[in-house]
Amino acid sequence: MTIVRLPLFPLNSVLFPGLVLPLNIFEERYRAMMRELLKTPEDEPRRFAVVTIRDGHEVAPSAQGLPDRTAVPERGPTAGFGDDPVKAFHSVGCVADAATIREREDGTYEVLATGTTRVRLVSVDASGPFLTAELEELEEFPGDEAGTLAEGVLRAFRQYQKRLAGARERSLSTGADLPDEPAVVSYLVAAATMLDTPSKQRLLEAPDTASRLREELALLRTETAIIRNLPSLPASELTRSPTSLN
Repeated sequence: MTIVRLPLFPLNSVLFPGLVLPLNIFEERYRAMMRELLKTPEDEPRRFAVVTIRDGHEVAPSAQGLPDRTAVPERGPTAGFGDDPVKAFHSVGCVADAATIREREDGTYEVLATGTTRVRLVSVDASGPFLTAELEELEEFPGDEAGTLAEGVLRAFRQYQKRLAGARERSLSTGADLPDEPAVVSYLVAAATMLDTPSKQRLLEAPDTASRLREELALLRTETAIIRNLPSLPASELTRSPTSLN
């Protein structure tokens, strides 16, 4: 079991290996994290871990009435996550490698990172200016019949795309050929399919690639059937994720 200690960045979304994560950093705790990451030489990975928030707020109340009228200001690395942050987060997350960290004139940061490796949360340290965590790196096992399942998922995903494009009365394209490596397929489809956060988190936590692909196949068939029966279903871009507001 390989244990690593990394800065911890909780979000209301799920990051998968291989997927790009744009971030707009403005809270002081995460600005401190970026300043620390910038101390790492450019030829070395600037890594932090992303975990999905189970119970808490991605952006902590910063002033009376902000971000909502009933908000009470909170400070510190655990702001918005309660007394025990471990309970506020899902236990499986993903390491992110920040390829770009650009500081703006106002002291905020624009960050572009990529998911790399799944990790399991072991413990959280809130003693510094930002959260850090001990994390167990999780190996990706292929499972039984991963290759065959990946082929089926790709066919179902293309059908899903066509149905969604029809519901929106315009063409939809990924803009590139889809991969054929089972693990990559499983993560791409998990990220690109319009699912709620608990469903995406469950896919991230799958014990192996084949299990993830089996669940995706069932989900794609269900979602495609829903779109077929509700052609006016609104949707957002499949392959475009909004920038996190930090």
